[in-house]
Amino acid sequence: MPNFIEHLYILPILLFSVVVHELSHGYMALRLGDPTAKMMGRLTLNPIPHIDPIGSVLVPLFSLFFAGQIFIAWAKPVPINPIYFSNFRRDDILVSIVGPISNIFMTLVCTIFYIILMLLSPLILNINFELLTELWSFLAKMFMGGIYLNIILAVFNMIPIPPLDGSHVVASILPDKLSIPYRQIGFLGIFVIIMLMRVDGFRTIFFTIVQLISYPFTSLIQIFI
Repeated sequence: MPNFIEHLYILPILLFSVVVHELSHGYMALRLGDPTAKMMGRLTLNPIPHIDPIGSVLVPLFSLFFAGQIFIAWAKPVPINPIYFSNFRRDDILVSIVGPISNIFMTLVCTIFYIILMLLSPLILNINFELLTELWSFLAKMFMGGIYLNIILAVFNMIPIPPLDGSHVVASILPDKLSIPYRQIGFLGIFVIIMLMRVDGFRTIFFTIVQLISYPFTSLIQIFI
């Protein structure tokens, strides 16, 4: 069994990342005329309104405890009312893709903070203060982990299977006679996704895409460090 405590550094950045992901959906919907998320108090960085007890807490902890890494996590979906959209297909795509885009943005943020920490490391490590060194180590691992975590979240959410963001893009492109039953798959699609993530070929493609997206960020780190 992996050392559970050693991997707790990933939880703060995971929680913040899934909150930013849902928050971005809500803000895009608001810009497109839908005030639902704002009226329900979901346009906030406060994690409490966004936390899903199962997807944000139990599933990540379970994954860390038994596997030493997080395979899947989610927050409460931000409520969206498409009746406010002036162009349903276009606006549904925009609201959907902004979530994964926010995770790529978070990847850049984590990269920048990791570079700053590495550049400060000679100063920090020369200070003979154990608590400061432990904090530096925790933050360095958290931001490095956050780079890959957010890319994984972005790629995962673009899988075109309901209820993930990628399915909204596909559904908005399909004709109505296919789009409606496709959307109705709903959360049953989670079981399909879980099964796919256990297929070696699918996992190979998935993590190859993750590595390709991570390349510019790791290259940026190599330039400065």
